[in-house]
Order: sequence, then C-alpha cells, then structure tokens
Amino acid sequence: MKQTHSIRQKIQLFIRILFPILISQVALFSMTFFDTMMSGQASSLDLAGVAIGGNLWAPISTGIGGILIAITPIVGHLIGAQRKSEISGKVMQGIYLALTISGLLIFMGMHSLEWIFSRMNLEAQVVYIARGYLMAIAFGIPPYFIYQVLRGFIDALGHTRITMVITLLSLPIHIGLNYVLIFGKLGFPSLGGIGAGIASSITYYCLTIIAIFTLHRHPYFSEYKLFSHFPTYSWRAWREHLTMGIPIGLSIFLETSIFSAVTLLMSSFNTLTIAAHQSAMNFASMIYMVPLSFSISLTILVGFEVGARRYRDARHYSFIGLGFSFSMALLTAFLLYLFREQVAGLYSKEQDVIQLAQHFLIYAIFFQFSDSLATPIQGILRGYKDVNMPFITALVSYWLVALPTGYFLATTTSLGAFGFWLGLITGITLNAFCLLFRLKFIQGKQAALSSG
Repeated sequence: MKQTHSIRQKIQLFIRILFPILISQVALFSMTFFDTMMSGQASSLDLAGVAIGGNLWAPISTGIGGILIAITPIVGHLIGAQRKSEISGKVMQGIYLALTISGLLIFMGMHSLEWIFSRMNLEAQVVYIARGYLMAIAFGIPPYFIYQVLRGFIDALGHTRITMVITLLSLPIHIGLNYVLIFGKLGFPSLGGIGAGIASSITYYCLTIIAIFTLHRHPYFSEYKLFSHFPTYSWRAWREHLTMGIPIGLSIFLETSIFSAVTLLMSSFNTLTIAAHQSAMNFASMIYMVPLSFSISLTILVGFEVGARRYRDARHYSFIGLGFSFSMALLTAFLLYLFREQVAGLYSKEQDVIQLAQHFLIYAIFFQFSDSLATPIQGILRGYKDVNMPFITALVSYWLVALPTGYFLATTTSLGAFGFWLGLITGITLNAFCLLFRLKFIQGKQAALSSG
C-alpha cells in the first residue's frame, strides 16, 4: 500500500487492488456455483437438497465471515497509522476467535438441524440430501473461518494477488472432488448432493493449509512474524474485533439471510420451482461477486487513507469505486439478458427447470443496479469504521420491507414465487438509497473536521 497523488494514480492502484479480489471472489463462490450446478446435473432432487442446505449455510457462513473480516479495516488503520508491530497479535486473536465461533456453531447446528427440517414441507429425499450436505460442511467450518481471518490480513496489506493465487489453486481441487464424489468416479460411490458437501469441506482445509504455508514462507510477511509465537487469549482484543465485526457480520447476515429465507419459504412450492429458483439465485449470487469485490477493495483503500487522515483521498476512492461498479452493473445486466437461456441450461437437463429459471433470471437483472451502489458503499463505510448504521438500514430494508412485501405478493397475487423476487428488488433499492445518504453524511462530517 502506498499514498497516491493524482486521480490517475488512484485509478491504477484501485484496479491493481480490485482485479485479484474479483478473481478470488468469483473463484471462491465458484465452489458453491459448482456444488449447485453439478448437483443439478445429477437430479432435480439433488439440486433442491443442495439448495436448501446451501441456503441454511450461506447466511451463517457469510455473516460470521463478516465478523472475522473486520480484521481488514483493523489492520488497514494500523498500517496507515504506522503501528505495524501490533498487527501480528491482532491477527492471532482473530484466529482464536474464529476457532471459538466454529465450535459454538457446530454445537448449535447439532442441536437445531432436525428441528429446522421438521418445520419445512419438503420431500423426504430432499431432506436427506440437505442434511447430509450440511453434516459434511460442518467438518470444514474451522478451517474456513481461519482462512477468512488470514485472507483479511493479506488483503489489508495490499497483497490481493496472493489471495487470488491461493483461491485459484484450490478451485480445481474442489471441481475434481465434486466430479468424483457427486457422480461416483474412480471407484467412489455416487453421493450426489452430499458428495458436494464433502468436496467443499476438504477444499476448505486445502485453502487454509495453502494460506498458512504462504504466510510462513513468503518474504512479504516475514516482518510480521505471524506464527513465531502464540499469545494467550485477549478479551480486550476480542472486544475490539467484535465491536466492529458484529455490526458488519449482522449487516451481511441480514442481507444474505433474506435470500435464504425466500428459498426456504419456497418450500411450500414444488421441487421444480425450488430447483429453478435456486438456479437463478445461484447465478445472481455469482454476479454479486462483482460489487462485493468493489466493496472489499474500497474497505482496504478507504481504511488506509482514513488511518493516515487523508480524508480527501478517501473520498476520491469512493467516487472512483462507485463509478466503476455501476458501469459493470450495466454490462452484466445486458449480458445476462442476452444469455439467460444458456445460463439456465448450466443447472439442469430438465426442460421445465430451464424454462422456469429463465423467468427468474429476468428479475435477477434488476438486482444488479441497486447492488452496484449499496454493496460498495457498505465497503466504503467500513473503511471509515462506520458499521452500525448500515446494520440498521439492512434490518429495515430487508426484513421490514423486502420480506413482507415479497410474501404479500407471493401469497395474495397471481405472481406466485415471482412475488418474492419483486420484494427483494424493493428492499435492495431502498437500502441503496439509505446507504447513499449515510455516505454523504459521513464524508461531509469528515470534510468539516479536516477543514476545521
């Protein structure tokens, strides 16, 4: 990370930080993408089972990942303030926190999973696949959360290409394991959707092992001496991390869980509708990796500039990021409209699923525009360490507006399942406007303080 002195230099640094993050996010999400797509090629029952299991796991994993990724702005501020000696301890405490949360989550899952499934109107085979998928995932929870901390640390230092390489190395491992375990190759039994869960769990271990090896051997990280000693637990460090991380995690949880809640509510529809909905939602989530990458990049750059008290530079990065993000949304929406039939065909061989998924993808196009503003603004605000208001706007927009609106439209109008998607579009758009006003307020306040 370095200071820039012109808009051109800022654009160049922004792209240098962004591109590896974008590749990393797409590659990391591709694990879920390939789980869903390859399970769909096995059968619609496997697709539905992975859809239910994945939509229970996704909001929890991203929400807790949001708590742990708070290490990025923490490290970013320390670098900007020239306090590098404190970084190693912060990261190690983040790892301890990740392990503790992992244990609690596994314990809670063991005692609540059957109760959750009993409240859902699902075919017995779909429940069997979803349960097996989640049980397999549980074995990979500790390394997955440790990797979130390590990745946040590496990205905060500006070495986003390294996390890109780590993720790209793990992706073919995951695809290969999926192929072997889902379809029963190389003498292994055909496990369908459950095999996708096992493949994901093994891949999480590979990710973490590669990351630890890189941090131990790469000269970029030698000055931080990350694994040279293991400090005792520090409740003070945990409190600092959680004070920032919990609002971030809750904001992400509220956003991702609303999509999962919609999928779970669709259990009242038939397996065909669940499969088609999940196909479209899975691809929409893949596209979401674009604004999410902008968000992570802006957290790094804005956090670095705010830590150094260069508020004008932080504001410039905000404008650059939002401009690029909205431009990308226009491009992805256009391409999705043109190739929606081909996209739907990736997820199933069944023509009924493909036809219905195409209709859902039309609604997914409208997600792109609001996400292209709301998600990067969240990243900018995290760079300013402003995390409480985005949590409130997410709560109101998604759970008090989007879900009730979608449920009303789905159950009282002829829209049916499409009503849920209209509700989501309404909530995402509202959140985008709320965050835009919040950003304007924060930057105006910083400008007044710096001029005073």
